[in-house]
Amino acid sequence: MADNMRWLGQTGWMTCCLLGLFLASPSHGAEPAPVAAHNKEAPILLRADEIRRDKERDTIFARGHVEITQGPRLLLADTVTYNQRADLVTASGNVILMEPTGEVAFADHMTLTDNMREGIVRRLRVLLEDDSKLAAVSGIRKNGVFAEFHKAVFSPCNLCKKDPTRAPLWQLRAWRIVHDREAHEIEYKDAFFEFYGIPIAYTPYLSHPDPTVKRRSGILSPTIGSTTDLGFRTQIPYYFNIAPDKDATFAPIFTAQEGFVAVGEYRQRFKNGEFQIAGSLTEADERLNGLATSGGKEIRGHVKGRARFDLDPTWRTGLDVFRSTDDTYLRRYDFENENTLTSHAFLEGFRGRNYATVNGYLFQGLRQTDDSDTTPLILPMIDYNYIGEPDRNGARWSLDANLLSLSRTEGPDSHRLSFKPGWQFPYQAPEGYVTTVSASLQMDGYLANDSTASGADPNVKRDGFTGRAFPQVMVDWRYPFVRQEGRVHQLIEPVVSIAIAPNGGNPSKISNEDSQNFEFDTTNLMAASRFTGLDRVEGGQRLNYGLKMGLLGAGGGNASIFFGQSYRLRKNSPFADGSGLEDTFSDYVGEVEITPAENLSMLYRTRLDTDSFSAEQSEFEFGIGPAAIHLDVNYFFIRGSATNPEFGDREELTTSLRSQITKNWSFRASNRRDFENDNTINWGLGLGYVDECLDLQFSFIRSFTQDRDIKPANTFLLRIVLKHLGEVGI
Repeated sequence: MADNMRWLGQTGWMTCCLLGLFLASPSHGAEPAPVAAHNKEAPILLRADEIRRDKERDTIFARGHVEITQGPRLLLADTVTYNQRADLVTASGNVILMEPTGEVAFADHMTLTDNMREGIVRRLRVLLEDDSKLAAVSGIRKNGVFAEFHKAVFSPCNLCKKDPTRAPLWQLRAWRIVHDREAHEIEYKDAFFEFYGIPIAYTPYLSHPDPTVKRRSGILSPTIGSTTDLGFRTQIPYYFNIAPDKDATFAPIFTAQEGFVAVGEYRQRFKNGEFQIAGSLTEADERLNGLATSGGKEIRGHVKGRARFDLDPTWRTGLDVFRSTDDTYLRRYDFENENTLTSHAFLEGFRGRNYATVNGYLFQGLRQTDDSDTTPLILPMIDYNYIGEPDRNGARWSLDANLLSLSRTEGPDSHRLSFKPGWQFPYQAPEGYVTTVSASLQMDGYLANDSTASGADPNVKRDGFTGRAFPQVMVDWRYPFVRQEGRVHQLIEPVVSIAIAPNGGNPSKISNEDSQNFEFDTTNLMAASRFTGLDRVEGGQRLNYGLKMGLLGAGGGNASIFFGQSYRLRKNSPFADGSGLEDTFSDYVGEVEITPAENLSMLYRTRLDTDSFSAEQSEFEFGIGPAAIHLDVNYFFIRGSATNPEFGDREELTTSLRSQITKNWSFRASNRRDFENDNTINWGLGLGYVDECLDLQFSFIRSFTQDRDIKPANTFLLRIVLKHLGEVGI
C-alpha cells in the first residue's frame, strides 16, 4: 500500500509539472487564415428612433435602436453620441459591435475613435469567430481589434442555458489578456486554469493561437501513463511548422524500465506528390531470444516511410518502407501490431482500361518461426493488363502479361515469364438469361534453382528451365427471375458454369510461390481458377452450379442467400486435402445476408463438408441497435488444413458494445475469446465525454497475449483534449 501511494504521489507531482509546462509553453510560426482589410474611407451610416444634431459642437445624439454602419462593421446601442469633429463615438446600453472578421463584442459602454478602430470598453464580452468567449471588466481597442483585456476570462465552452451566470466547464482567468493580431496569438499574464470555476492550476504566463491559426510550432500535449512492460512512461512531442509544405515532430518517450526512446516524423508535400517518414531509436536491455536480459545493451528501433509522386497524367511512382530491428520491438513499445512488414517500390500507369506496373517487394517476418534467410525478395514483378474495345457483337480481347523474379538467401529461386491472351463474348437472350463464353491460353516459362517437387523428397533439388501452355474454355450461364409482390421485389437466379481444360498442367519443376494459401468460398466458386496466383493452374473439366435468391423491400430492407457446389469429372485434383476441392464433389459453400432495417444486419458465410455437412469454415457477423446502444458480434471458425499450414483449428468470438448514453457521454466495451484454446485474448472498457470545448476519453485494456518479451499486460489511458490548448493523455 505504501509503495502504491508513493507511486501515485510521484505520478501526481509529474502530472502537475507537465501540465504546467504544457500551459506555459509558447508557440511560433503561425499560419493564420486571411482577414479582410477595413476601408477607412467608407461612409458612416446612422439610423435610430431619435436623432438630433448640435451644430455648434458638431455632435450627433441618437437614441433608441441605434445602428451605425461603416463598411462591414456594425455598431448597435441604446444611445450613441458621435462627435464628428473629434471623430469620437460614445455608446451606452446593450452595446454590440460586429466585426468584419466574424467576431461580435458586447459591452455596457464603449468609447471609440478613429472610425471605431480605437477605444476603451467597460464590461466587455467578445464572441470569437469559432464561438469561443472572452469577457473582461475593461478592454482596450487598437487598430480595429480588441487588443487588451483586464481582469478577464476566456473559454470555448457554452454557458449553462438554465443559469448563464454559472462558470463554464473550464475557463482561463487572468489579470491581463493580450490578443496579438499580428502574431495571431492570445497571451495571458497571471493565469489560472479553472474547472467549473475552481482553480486547479496556475501559470505566470500562457499563450495559445487565436481561432485564425491553423497550425504552428510548439510543444504539443504530453502523454503520461504506465504499462506492465515499460513501467511509468511519458511522451512530450514538439511540433515544427517548417513551412506551408513541410513539418516535423520530435516526440521522445521516457520510460522507467527501458529508458529513453527517440521518436520523430517528417512530412512534406510537393506539387506532384507527397513524402513522409517516421521512426524511432532506443538503447535497451539486451535479451537472449527475446526473453531474459543478458546484462548488456542493444539498439532497437524502426523506420516507416511513404512517398507518392505523379510523373504525368498516365504514370505515377511510389515507395513504402517498413523495417524493424527485431520481431517484438513495435508491439512492445506500442507502435504497430503487424506480423509481417512489407517494403514496396512501384511504378504504375493507367490509360483507358489498360494498366501496367513494375513492383519490388521486401518482407520482414516478425513471428518466432519466420526465417529471414528463407524470406523471398521479389525484384522485379512486372504486370501488364490490356482490355480491348468490344466489337459490334460485344466480344472483346484481353492480354495479361507477367514477369517475376523471386530469390532467397537460402531456398529455391523462381523466375517466371507469363502471357495469357483471352477472349470473352457476353450474350443476353431475349428470354432474359445471360451467357458469357470465354477462352484463354496461359503460356508460362520458368527458370528454377533449388526447387522441390510437390510431394517429393525435400532433399532432392531441381534446377533448370520448364514451361507450359494451358488453354481453357469456360461458359457461364445465369437466368435471373424477378417479380414484384406488393412493395417487395423477389429474385431467383440459378447460376451454372462449365470449365474445360487439359488435365494436369502443373509440372514438378514449377515451385508454388504465389498459390499456396486460399479460401474456397462463394466469391470464387464460379471463377476460372480458384488459385490466387499464376504458379498453379486448375486443369480438368468441372461443373460449377449454385442458386441465388433475394428480397428487396421498397423501404431499403433486403435479404439474399446463395448456395453452391463444384463437380470435377476426374478425382485427380491440384488442391490439397482440407481445401474443400480435393474430391470429385467439392464442399458446399453458402452465404446469407439479411438487412431488414437500418439498425439490424446479419451476414453468415459457411463451407460444409460434402459428405457429413459438418462445418469446415464458418463466419458470422451480426449488428443490432441505433447509436443509443449498438451491439456487434463476430464469430469465425476455420478447420486447420494443408492450405492453411500456419495455424491449426481456429475458433474465435469477438463482441463489442457501444452506447451513446447522452449527447455528450458514450460507453464502449469489447471482448475477444479464443474457443479453441479456451482463453480470452483481450477485453476492454471505455468511457467518453465530448462537447464543444472538451474531449475526454478513458479506456482500460487487458491483454493476455504472450510472445517472447511481450507479456500479458494492463493498459490504462486517459486522454483529455481542451479546445485551443491541445490534449493531455494519461
